[in-house]
Amino acid sequence: MPLPPPPVPRRLPLIRGLYLGLALLFLLLGIIGAFLPVLPTTPFILLSAWAAARGSPRLLAWLENHTSFGPMIRDWRRGGVVSRRAKWIATSFMGASALYMLYGVRPLWVPLLAIACMVATLLWLWRRPERLGDDKS
Repeated sequence: MPLPPPPVPRRLPLIRGLYLGLALLFLLLGIIGAFLPVLPTTPFILLSAWAAARGSPRLLAWLENHTSFGPMIRDWRRGGVVSRRAKWIATSFMGASALYMLYGVRPLWVPLLAIACMVATLLWLWRRPERLGDDKS
């Protein structure tokens, strides 16, 4: 059973336009992230849905009904659920990016700082529930 969309508060046209612009920017980054291993897809799609909820009910409806984006948005709204498949994909791409950076980026502190951020992100990500009703959060 799909969740009802969040209510769209009445906003000035300029503010709604700014939210729509953010939603489109995040959507573009999410689509690019599907093809580039250094750019994540899911967080940008979730940010796009957040901004669309504040600026464009039409874009939000499109995102929620999209065959690829819709399930991740609905799962996140229902309790911060991230699928195991998404977790493994994120882990694999971050690992590959870390190896690449260790090999090709100097000074060494730059990739080490980036890897520390990736590790923190993965620790958070793997603590997210994988389906509704999981005990872990």
